[in-house]
Amino acid sequence: MSSHTAYVDGQEGTTGLRIHEYLAQRPEIELLRIAPERRKDTTERARLLNAADVAFLCLPDAAAREAVALVDNPRTCIIDASTAHRTDPAWTFGLPELASGQRAAIRGAKRIANPGCHASAFILLLRPLVDAGIIAPGQAVSATSITGYSGGGRKMIEQYETTPEPALTSPRPYALSLAHKHVPEMMRHTGLARPPIFMPIVGSFYKGLAVSVPLELALLGTTPEAVQQVYEQRYAGERFIRVMPLHDAATLEGGYFDVQGCNGTNRVDLFVFGSRTQALLIARLDNLGKGASGAAVQAMNLHLGLDEGAGL
Repeated sequence: MSSHTAYVDGQEGTTGLRIHEYLAQRPEIELLRIAPERRKDTTERARLLNAADVAFLCLPDAAAREAVALVDNPRTCIIDASTAHRTDPAWTFGLPELASGQRAAIRGAKRIANPGCHASAFILLLRPLVDAGIIAPGQAVSATSITGYSGGGRKMIEQYETTPEPALTSPRPYALSLAHKHVPEMMRHTGLARPPIFMPIVGSFYKGLAVSVPLELALLGTTPEAVQQVYEQRYAGERFIRVMPLHDAATLEGGYFDVQGCNGTNRVDLFVFGSRTQALLIARLDNLGKGASGAAVQAMNLHLGLDEGAGL
């Protein structure tokens, strides 16, 4: 018997469809659906948004802001998957593993901003090191992210799956203006005072994402072992974060890193590879799971007082 109602505004997109798939398997969640011919009917959308215990916004930024303005039911919790509210102090960042008080904040919030996929991996790598004093807020940091093409949404998916362009067979670095839309949340939720130099790369595979951050350990006065210990202490007991062994032997034996190793899960794997003077930190996740829809469902579970991993 259903005990909670949920509505997905923008259910035709990649993130919205996946949230629907998660929730359709949940007998305790009643999914409110809009008739296809009324998808752009503001009155009907407002009715469903206000009827839901939890409303997911899977919309472009401007449309997400417009949808928020339609909600006047104080009981409706909005989980916004767009970039629109991720650095807004009036909204709670939907990353339970961010800090010790974040779960309680998500439980009590009616406005939750779902993290970006690149940002989730970067923040989970950097926030513990900033908190521990290993990386100063003013430190210059760079990061590279390689992701599957599903992260680009429906148009990019169609491009990769229907257009046999030779350029699509090789990795494609993008956001070369150094103004990727995830950078503001990467700064705000790590405590960094200067924007990281961030280069994302899209590859010719459907999903999977890995963010890598290089560190000059000699300049920071630390060691791979110290970094590893920070992660193991910070994420002890976290069901969706797996701190892999230092210099992960299985990866080194194979010689190559598997970007798709978390696909089909809501898990994040964290790796530390290093020498005495340098380290390479890598966070891996499914960009459609913990990087998008899975994170949204995890936040919903927390907010409603359900098992955090229900349906995931």
